[in-house]
Amino acid sequence: MGRKAKYNDENRPKKGKGRKDKRQKDPDTVFQIDPKNIQDDEDETKKLSHRQKQRAARRRKKKEEWKEKRKMIKDKKKIKKNEPPMEETEIINNEDVSDDDSDFDSLPDDNYIDNEKTESAEEDLDQTNENMEQDNNEQDMRLNIASQDIFIFPSDDDINNVTSIPEIEARVKDVLLVLSNFKKFREPERSRQEYIALLRKDLCTYFSYNEFLMERIMNIFPLDELMNFLEASETQRPVTIRTNSLKVRRRDLAQALISRGVNVDPVGKWSNVGLVVYSSPVPAASSLLPVIALAPKENERILDLCAAPGGKASHIAALMKNTGVLFANDANKSRVNGIVGNFHRLGITNSIITCYDGRIYSQIMKGFDRVLVDAPCTGTGIISKDPSVKTSKDKVDVQKCFTLQRELLLTAIDCLNTRSSSGGYLVYSTCSILPEENEAVVNYALRKRDVKLVPTGLDFGTEGFVKYRQYRFHPSLNLTRRFYPHTHNMDGFFVAKLKKFSDIIPTSVSQTQEGNAEMMDSN
Repeated sequence: MGRKAKYNDENRPKKGKGRKDKRQKDPDTVFQIDPKNIQDDEDETKKLSHRQKQRAARRRKKKEEWKEKRKMIKDKKKIKKNEPPMEETEIINNEDVSDDDSDFDSLPDDNYIDNEKTESAEEDLDQTNENMEQDNNEQDMRLNIASQDIFIFPSDDDINNVTSIPEIEARVKDVLLVLSNFKKFREPERSRQEYIALLRKDLCTYFSYNEFLMERIMNIFPLDELMNFLEASETQRPVTIRTNSLKVRRRDLAQALISRGVNVDPVGKWSNVGLVVYSSPVPAASSLLPVIALAPKENERILDLCAAPGGKASHIAALMKNTGVLFANDANKSRVNGIVGNFHRLGITNSIITCYDGRIYSQIMKGFDRVLVDAPCTGTGIISKDPSVKTSKDKVDVQKCFTLQRELLLTAIDCLNTRSSSGGYLVYSTCSILPEENEAVVNYALRKRDVKLVPTGLDFGTEGFVKYRQYRFHPSLNLTRRFYPHTHNMDGFFVAKLKKFSDIIPTSVSQTQEGNAEMMDSN
């Protein structure tokens, strides 16, 4: 027989809960908390993981930034109302803030920041990073909107006393933002003209222009394109050389230059003789455009009315392959010597060089198949080469230029041979971007002579103006081409190509056209 079992509870071994007990929940226990122990429980710090500590630090930093931002906005609002700035305690407690909370519509409230604290510590790291990136983007957007809302139009003293370039640059950006959505960001008592005048004054100071030329440029370009043009005009354009096809092919020239350590590239599909050369002070690509538009042929009789120093004329001679006759004229005798030297150096033998006033050339010689008029101008398209243009040109200079340009263009048309079997074409070009020297001059010629605009043959460039402010030009002026530094990476240029149909001089001119011409003259 075995041992006698002992069934008393004291000696029975204790066991764990049975399966049924494990499925049951513990009973609710009602008890009272000793207030003395509350402080001890609160003092106990919860152990956080490294990731949780980083998120908590970021949340604290964001909350401080929002408080500083609110304080700055409220102080500026009080400064505008001549009230003392708000103390920091007012921002934190948010007790004495006025009922007008329009300045904070674009800012998140405290609940937005506090709700971030509810993120779970076990959240996946990738999801956390994605959420943080989205939050930062939203906050940057709200900060931008807030900064736009608080722009205050400066007083006259503030406008005149600001001399720091960074301050002027910042104010230019603020004004451009206001003008981009004027209805939303303007001050109610301020007109658009006041903002435009402030922008013009700051741009004149920042880029060193006179107000006359800056006003003309602002009339040409929309605000979103204005800064691109002004900044591009401060940068030198890529250097371009033209291959003298009378002596060498472009491929051979490029290989010879590369073998000497020069980095060259073709200028583009639109030219088969141009090469871009880096770090070399020679003419730019825009000088090739008028000759390409003129498209000279062999055995023709061609006139370059304003030829000095001979770059475009030598290009014409090369395309003519030293056949026919090329007349290269310039009114300045000292500059004519430069044409002679360049023609000898380049091996041009089919040219005749003359020195006459271009305005009377039709009285000396006529019957040309093609005529090129690269007219003298204010040079507003080559500011990167000649920065003095920014301050030296005024209304009188523009008037002198477009008066001379009109006379030269009419004379050049009179020199054309209307019975030419291959020609009868004229190309007018300037290195200016002002409509007074470009579209207005060509529009004048359309009214005074029996000519029409034809395509230039250039497959790039911006169409010429048909409408410019209150002026209306002939619809065919969209066939002309404009070239800008910020869009085509070359000097500012204008090219128009006309064809002469008869020697008849029109006498009837519409009142609208005459009115536009008078307004341009007076302007």
